[in-house]
Amino acid sequence: MRISAFAATDANTPLQPFSFDRRDLRPEDVAIDILYCGVCHTDLHMARNDWGFSAYPVVPGHEIVGRVSAVGSAVSRFKTGDNVAVGTIVDSCMECPNCRRNEEQMCYKGVTVTYNGQDRVTGETTYGGYSDHIVVREEFVLSVPDGLDLSRVGPLLCAGITTYSPLRTWNVGPGSRVGVIGLGGLGHLAVKFASALGAEVTVLTRSAGKAATARELGADKVLLSTDAKAMEAAAFAFDVIIDTVPYEHDLGPYLDTLDSDGTLVIAGSLVDTPKFSNLPLISGRRRIAGTPSGGIRQTQEMLDFCGRKNILPECEMIAMGDIAKAFERMERGDVRYRFVIDMATMPAAQAA
Repeated sequence: MRISAFAATDANTPLQPFSFDRRDLRPEDVAIDILYCGVCHTDLHMARNDWGFSAYPVVPGHEIVGRVSAVGSAVSRFKTGDNVAVGTIVDSCMECPNCRRNEEQMCYKGVTVTYNGQDRVTGETTYGGYSDHIVVREEFVLSVPDGLDLSRVGPLLCAGITTYSPLRTWNVGPGSRVGVIGLGGLGHLAVKFASALGAEVTVLTRSAGKAATARELGADKVLLSTDAKAMEAAAFAFDVIIDTVPYEHDLGPYLDTLDSDGTLVIAGSLVDTPKFSNLPLISGRRRIAGTPSGGIRQTQEMLDFCGRKNILPECEMIAMGDIAKAFERMERGDVRYRFVIDMATMPAAQAA
């Protein structure tokens, strides 16, 4: 099938119209007409080759919401017309220990990512959700619960599961004290999830102006991280801290706010961390951990949880033709809190 898309053709040129052929359905495949696609900061990094491994042309997009248009002969869980979603991965080996325990995102042999990856059968480059149609192996397709606003589900497939997963991994629930560093695309969802799980939630921010918004999202407290006295008074205040800041920053000031045996989980940064003293880790038996996204089972659990609690990201809808402006605004931090592309605007963008 000939597909309309938007792609980055090099690191310096804005995304532009692009067309390519999706593969024919294999027996285990689900074909999906894409309705909406969230815009992740990873899309910007990959388009700009910030990490040095972009394979052009890059068709970004791994926060995909759509409707099933066809299924392969071996598909049993989906039928034409179902509302479905696709996240950051579309295949794995399905055989290694991690895959067998439903942690496909940590496949020993490497996952097939939704875009800028390699198809495990043909070796072809995978193209993502900035397109009008996608074909995905059944095991990596997710069901969208009835009642959720389809136009806002997309960011749950990356920002959502990336923050939900560590909260579940570190057993956050009633009585837990959770700190969330940063109140952006990941941070605002971490606040919503932690609150819905019953935790006492504190947002740690450099901006006093975010206090009211943090409370509206479900935070119980706001801690100004630039206030040395307030940070000192918050010693031993948290069992878990979810760090969503996407740029280089000092972890040192946050370590003393962890209780003994507490964990600071890095969810938002793929850059180097400045040096810090090990003393707070040793003296309090504290931990610094990282988290990728979650496996498919846990991602479905998250979507079902969102369906029960009506948890959705705060989004701004854009047209496909406005993606260059959206990237520019993301670089300035001018979005509250995630962009979502209405894929019904693709034909107009292609014709412009």
